[in-house]
Amino acid sequence: MDFIKGEVLHVAKPLNWTSFNLVSKIRWKLQKTLQIKKLKVGHAGTLDPLATGVLIICTGKATKQIETFQYQTKEYIATLELGATTPSFDLELPIDGTYPTEHITREMVDEMIPRFLGEIWQVPPAYSAVKVDGKRAYDYARDGQEVELKSKLLVIDEIEVLDFTLPALKIRVVCSKGTYIRALARDIGLALGSGAHLIGLERTRIGEVRLENCWKIDDLIEFLEKEDL
Repeated sequence: MDFIKGEVLHVAKPLNWTSFNLVSKIRWKLQKTLQIKKLKVGHAGTLDPLATGVLIICTGKATKQIETFQYQTKEYIATLELGATTPSFDLELPIDGTYPTEHITREMVDEMIPRFLGEIWQVPPAYSAVKVDGKRAYDYARDGQEVELKSKLLVIDEIEVLDFTLPALKIRVVCSKGTYIRALARDIGLALGSGAHLIGLERTRIGEVRLENCWKIDDLIEFLEKEDL
């Protein structure tokens, strides 16, 4: 493998790691193993720290392919908790509101899901990396400043209900670049006349790259240590 010329790695991002953490770990290991001071390493499609799953990492000249990977269809398994919201729409921040769920039935869920298929407009979460006047939205949010985020057009190809046991709703989502599953959780909660936030998120596919074919970080590091690079 020629990491200086360029390689593409498929890695499973662990829970509580940022995408940047994973890139930094791999870059550090490669620089140490190859005995070089600099190596270009990047990733396609950021995952939140509380999300796990497929992350495509490119080195050297292969980093030119990152934009292509970012535009490929993605698949997620998301678990929502109905009846409660958080400012970040996930478990990063504590619950800030509770709502009734007794009225929510499986029939109601099945009737609601198709509303989110196809082209939809979605407002990104306040706690997101979207830039507003050169500043990240999450920086405004953490400073207690409200900022108006513009809705974005995206495509959701598939939503499948995998399990519904109140207050939990587990779904599989196939979608385009730019989709915030946290925002989808928010919107699903609203559509059900309640509230919702993410309690679990796993990216299972980017394009043809599937999670079961990805490196675990410890196995990848061990491989890099043993290989004659």
